[in-house]
Amino acid sequence: MPTILSIETSGKNCSIALFTDHHLVQLIEERTEQFSHSEHLHVFIEHILEETHTQPKDIQAVAISMGPGSYTGLRIGTATAKGLCYGWGIPLIALPTLRILAEQVTYEFADIEYIIPMIDARRMEVFTAVYSRDFSPILEERSEILTESTFDTYLNKGKTIFLGDGITKFQAICKHENAYFWENKFPSAKQMGRLALEKYQAQAFEDIAYFEPFYLKEFYFNK
Repeated sequence: MPTILSIETSGKNCSIALFTDHHLVQLIEERTEQFSHSEHLHVFIEHILEETHTQPKDIQAVAISMGPGSYTGLRIGTATAKGLCYGWGIPLIALPTLRILAEQVTYEFADIEYIIPMIDARRMEVFTAVYSRDFSPILEERSEILTESTFDTYLNKGKTIFLGDGITKFQAICKHENAYFWENKFPSAKQMGRLALEKYQAQAFEDIAYFEPFYLKEFYFNK
């Protein structure tokens, strides 16, 4: 049963979780408008290790939310994860941020046909992807400029759930009866456990020296 430290800093949520196997041991996270990840990330990691009485030797891998998202947040999270992996001599696991966000949709939404996570990319643009209700990828991760009919292909086929900080702008223009907007949902390390375990078991590790976040758009900076 591997113990995996998971880091999510792609947006306003600075989130750290510790998993044994796929079971959540501890979660520490804070969401702020100031994107203060550089101040909180290392402190949160120290706290989670202290509170769970975990030593670096007890951790088998570090999982990082790889993007897309905030350029600055992704850089901070990646640099931290790579430093820990190098210092502790353990592998790095990278997980798509949009899939982490989509993972929040659980069995309670049994009548959902499609899951569409959205991350704000400024103006009327979002980072998005489309998944079926069993999380099979339908549309690959992309940057999308929203119009009222952007997702009609899926909405016309059945109930579709939208979540993430990018949904507000689409909610204002989409009036389709099959659109359900799940508000105040952000990527969190809490949803990284099962995905990280799958990659760990498959030994799908990143090259620590050469790994870079998946920005999708090079110039998505925080103000």
